[in-house]
Amino acid sequence: MTGKLESLKKDSISGLVVFLVAVPLCLGIAIASGAPPFAGLISGMVGGIVAGICSRSHTSVSGPAAALASVVITQIAFLGSYEMFLTAVVLAGVIQIIMGIAQMGAIANYIPSAVVKGLLVSIGVILITKQLPHLLGFEMDRKIEYSTQLIDGNPITNFNYYMQRFHVGALFVGIISVGIILFWERNKFLIKTKIPAPLAVIVIGTLISLALGIYEPLKLETKELVSVPVNHSIQDFLDHFTHPDFGNIFNPKIWIAAVTIALSASLASLLNVEAVDKLDRHSRNTPKNTELIAQGIGNITSGFLGGIPITSEVVRGSLNVSYGGETKKATIIHGILLLVFVSFLPFVLNYIPLSTLAAVLVITGYKLAKPSHYFEAFSKGWSQFLPFTITIIAILTLGLLTGISIGLVIGILFVIRNDIRSAVKVVNEKQYHEEVQRIQLPQVTSFINKAKIREILNAISRDSKVIIDASYAIYIDGDILEVIRNFKTIMAPEKSITLSIVGFKDKYDLNDEMKHAHVMTKELQQKLKPEDVVDILIEGNQRFITGSKIQKNIANQMNITSTDGQHPIAVVLSCIDSRTTTEIIFDLGMGDVFSIRIAGNIVNQDILASMEFACKIAGAKLIVVLGHTQCGAIKGACDNLELGSLGKLFEKVKPAIEAEYATRANRNSSNALFVKNVTRLNVHHNIFHIADNSPVLSEMIQSGEVGIIGGVYNIKTGEVKFTPMYESKPITQN
Repeated sequence: MTGKLESLKKDSISGLVVFLVAVPLCLGIAIASGAPPFAGLISGMVGGIVAGICSRSHTSVSGPAAALASVVITQIAFLGSYEMFLTAVVLAGVIQIIMGIAQMGAIANYIPSAVVKGLLVSIGVILITKQLPHLLGFEMDRKIEYSTQLIDGNPITNFNYYMQRFHVGALFVGIISVGIILFWERNKFLIKTKIPAPLAVIVIGTLISLALGIYEPLKLETKELVSVPVNHSIQDFLDHFTHPDFGNIFNPKIWIAAVTIALSASLASLLNVEAVDKLDRHSRNTPKNTELIAQGIGNITSGFLGGIPITSEVVRGSLNVSYGGETKKATIIHGILLLVFVSFLPFVLNYIPLSTLAAVLVITGYKLAKPSHYFEAFSKGWSQFLPFTITIIAILTLGLLTGISIGLVIGILFVIRNDIRSAVKVVNEKQYHEEVQRIQLPQVTSFINKAKIREILNAISRDSKVIIDASYAIYIDGDILEVIRNFKTIMAPEKSITLSIVGFKDKYDLNDEMKHAHVMTKELQQKLKPEDVVDILIEGNQRFITGSKIQKNIANQMNITSTDGQHPIAVVLSCIDSRTTTEIIFDLGMGDVFSIRIAGNIVNQDILASMEFACKIAGAKLIVVLGHTQCGAIKGACDNLELGSLGKLFEKVKPAIEAEYATRANRNSSNALFVKNVTRLNVHHNIFHIADNSPVLSEMIQSGEVGIIGGVYNIKTGEVKFTPMYESKPITQN
């Protein structure tokens, strides 16, 4: 319960801050859109309450967006009346709901992150450049101001318009407000009060403004203050609401406008909610299809009441995140406060200086656009930095929607470029001492990859062994299949290329059985010497350690070994420890080794018989006795543990313990060095036990037909350290 109350407190404070900043933004966007000023306030209320309730975003705040100002003013002129425009807004909301149901919100998942980050930075730059006039006391005609001052247009080339008049009082309030915010956010005592700096500065800035009113030259005029329409009666309030004209609903122009608004608002909402999600301190993701439906319901409501279109909005969303908003209650509270104050207490809002609100937005803009973002993007390489930078430049010079569109195109081009370069992986593998080139297709192998695949196939040299692997592919374009079929039927035979095609679905009719050493064959097994097998195991262990394991088609290996038989290259005697699976630590596949596992990797008569079968009958070329660090059986033997039948097993480790004479005291499992030495000596002892007690294996070892070697596997590093190949020497302490 305490946590919920704390969350509600944070949401309430954040909602209040967002509400205070939203008032002039809503008015200004409506004016810039060529709509009645009150229409912006209606959209703010609907965005906060209706869209806030329907949305599943924790931090996004919806309302009128300057990004749509040019769309709105164009469509109002196109339709000829505001009532017909409202009809288009309602229909746009219906279209957005259909888009959400059709799962079109998934488009947001394919928006490059560099574009989203560029959007955030550009919004920060725009906030700073376009709020500076208010902050510094510059004045201009209100209609011109709102058409260029908010979050659309060109903040760089239009900056000279802000320099028309200058007000000392507004400048004083603005500079003091910035100072208060900076001081408040760095003072530990003030931070502990849990009162956000914007809320404090708005109260203090308003009081300073009232105090300056005593001295006429410093008194702030109406144009330097928030200007919410004041209602003198209920009828005055109701007169602000306009309703759609559904009499022309079948007019094609209305449907054209509706589609235009729906697409523009949806793109803006998806981008903005993605951007605000990146700011969320809890890294929560908004369901995009649900967001489209929420925005659609909001636009239907806004259109019915006379408001302009709404979208998820970055400025208010970033303020919400910056000042503690935890859940969507913050956006709902901001909408309720808009409704209450605009309806009953507009005169209270009209005391707030615009320069104080500008101070809040300038600080927020700096947080979004601070230099570290540029350095971070640059550090990630040109494929991230160029789309990021181009998005910023395009938005600042051409406007939000146009800039975003250009950023998306550039971002997608870089994605395609990178996909062409790196999506098709070529891995040179060494399988059983044979070089194999694996061409691994990506999940979506489209016509974009055609040129790269053709280039790779053309570059393959004669007599090569090649695998075309589609194991990870979900979709393969017909053009790609045609290229692979041509390679299989024409080029590969002409160049004597041993080709295997695996992982393709049956409908593609391309899969072949493996034709080379992807599975150990009898011919290759017979060619190998014991030293070759040791090298294969060392190479496999290195791949295991570095994480560069060979991709294996286990089902394919199972099919081949079930028909052609097994031809393992080695027999490995290891411990039953669950961390010492032979096939994994040596990066081997099915049919590659005989694996014998017993506690303490000790030898008995049955194990000797198994090894004789592996080498004499099945053709294995190497015997490996593999111990491992921190072995429980070795520790139990060192502690002389008596536990059922384990005692008899531990007896077989005793020769290694007796041979370890370096340790004088503390000869038990608490001495790590003692255990380590016994582990190594136990491997040596079992190697000699095998050679001394199996005439069959001894003869094969002496003739060089089979080798025998020991190793110790480190369970922490994954590395296997091998001893030199067996020679007839007695067991000794090294």
